[in-house]
Amino acid sequence: MDGMTVLCVGSQADDLDALRCMLEGIGYEVVGATSAGQALDLLTSKQVDGVLLEYDLPDAIGTTVRAQMKRIKPDVPVVLFAGVGTQTPFLLRFLDSYLRGDKRLQEGLED
Repeated sequence: MDGMTVLCVGSQADDLDALRCMLEGIGYEVVGATSAGQALDLLTSKQVDGVLLEYDLPDAIGTTVRAQMKRIKPDVPVVLFAGVGTQTPFLLRFLDSYLRGDKRLQEGLED
């Protein structure tokens, strides 16, 4: 992915490991965080191209964290998710298409 990095934020280490494995399998570098505070620190200090953010974190609600992230780096897409499950492959394809610049997908989101 030419050095593209995704920040994965989730409360379960096993879920983060699964996301890391799937994303690295399609060429992304992955940075993981298990709390909102850690995620915000990483977003501030690292070059991040996209964020997968779990809704229920131990120290915050995902929507609040997403708003903080958008204030820090407004151009970085942040996708909320409810944990790893059957929807995860679709979620990763969605993020991958967006980060690769699929104009059809981006135009559909802006409507």
